[in-house]
Amino acid sequence: MMDSLRAFFEEGGWVMWPILMVIILVWGFAIERVIYLFFKASPPRDFIKRMEVIIMRGDLNAAIKESLNSDSALGRIVHAGLLRVNQGSDEVQSAIDETALRELPKIEKITPYLSVLSNVSMLLGLLGTILGMISAFAAVANADPSEKSAKLAAGISVAMNTTAFGLIGAIPGLLWFAVLQGRTQKLSDEISEGSVRVLNLVIANEALLVKGGKKDDK
Repeated sequence: MMDSLRAFFEEGGWVMWPILMVIILVWGFAIERVIYLFFKASPPRDFIKRMEVIIMRGDLNAAIKESLNSDSALGRIVHAGLLRVNQGSDEVQSAIDETALRELPKIEKITPYLSVLSNVSMLLGLLGTILGMISAFAAVANADPSEKSAKLAAGISVAMNTTAFGLIGAIPGLLWFAVLQGRTQKLSDEISEGSVRVLNLVIANEALLVKGGKKDDK
């Protein structure tokens, strides 16, 4: 099998190398995004419900601790707002908006490159196809009759192998892009909704939180 793969790669010519680099980047970016979007950036289950209970109880320190322990994008946004509860609701909203501007780009970055790289892989495969066909036509037109069949076969191999390898890179890349783009949008919506809900809770219970916070600080 390894010999067949080696022959497949060698027969494709130099275009196979840039396609291989694109495939490595596609899978590297996809794995990194899966880890970040599904595990690191995603808030724990029932995070908002727990925050609601704690905030309505007026326990500011517990709310800060809960948001910090969540180790998620939404948790960091909420944590920044809770740290400014004693400075008024305007400061809370400002802190939430400021932190959201830092966290949301982390969620949205890299994923669009998967679509770009998939198209690059497909275009490189097409380039290999064109080069292979040019080589094949040149063999038919100019090669010595004794070498014509070998050169024709070599040109067709370049065309077919690069096309196949380009699609091997493009198809998974587009699938990963669709899945991760959907996850990115869902996570962004959850963060926007969650931060607004927490902000409204903080504003509604501001007096209780400030009192609790001062009591804990003594």
